[in-house]
Amino acid sequence: MGQNSYLSEFINLITNRGYIHQATNLEGLDKRCESRPITAYIGFDCTADSLHVGSLVQIMMLRQLQNTGHKPIVLMGGGTTKIGDPSGKDEARPLLSDQDIANNKAGILKIFEKIPKIR
Repeated sequence: MGQNSYLSEFINLITNRGYIHQATNLEGLDKRCESRPITAYIGFDCTADSLHVGSLVQIMMLRQLQNTGHKPIVLMGGGTTKIGDPSGKDEARPLLSDQDIANNKAGILKIFEKIPKIR
């Protein structure tokens, strides 16, 4: 894989490591990342008490964002957990109680407690 020559350390890092396939206005984001720190978030549904491997790339990107001087935010919400999955599946998610969602959130938080400053 060839080396990209973007202005910002973050965009260089994620493109060189193959973290992204396509992006809208990557050059604009690159300029913004170079000029001042950005804040980015990723939201997780609390449908289980842990995350699966499909969340790994997003978590790795948050960590790289943090390592290059930007601010990552992790959101975990009960609202989106209760709404269901909009991905076109034939069956809806089972409805979880508020207590089940709180328990699942606590389990997921344990993952992020191991990563300094991502909360």
